[in-house]
Amino acid sequence: MTEVISTADAPQAIGPYSQAIKHNGLVFISGQIPIDPASGTVLTGNIAEQTNQVLKNLAAILKAAGSGREKVLKTTVFIKDMNDFAEMNKVYGEFFGDHKPARATVEVSRLPRDVSVEIELVAAC
Repeated sequence: MTEVISTADAPQAIGPYSQAIKHNGLVFISGQIPIDPASGTVLTGNIAEQTNQVLKNLAAILKAAGSGREKVLKTTVFIKDMNDFAEMNKVYGEFFGDHKPARATVEVSRLPRDVSVEIELVAAC
């Protein structure tokens, strides 16, 4: 059975997609960018601040899906400038702690709303 996951604690989808889809014990979370869900404002701070907000958004969706960061299996990080990798990676590492999901990191030329980072993930429920 497929279930659409949505929470007010993360930015609402701004297009024809869902925040997440839960299916067969997995949750697939759409790419999150650094939007403050309370105000709808895009965070334009440094890469560490942006990454922190993205991870908060992902955590809120994981919670709504009945999952958590310790159940994340795979992430994909889209970063605008690979020179920001070390800073992004520090915040990312602090978020996951000892848990080390599989990951791909890709430098891209542009992201929605001209942010510096977007992260999507797959987790167990």
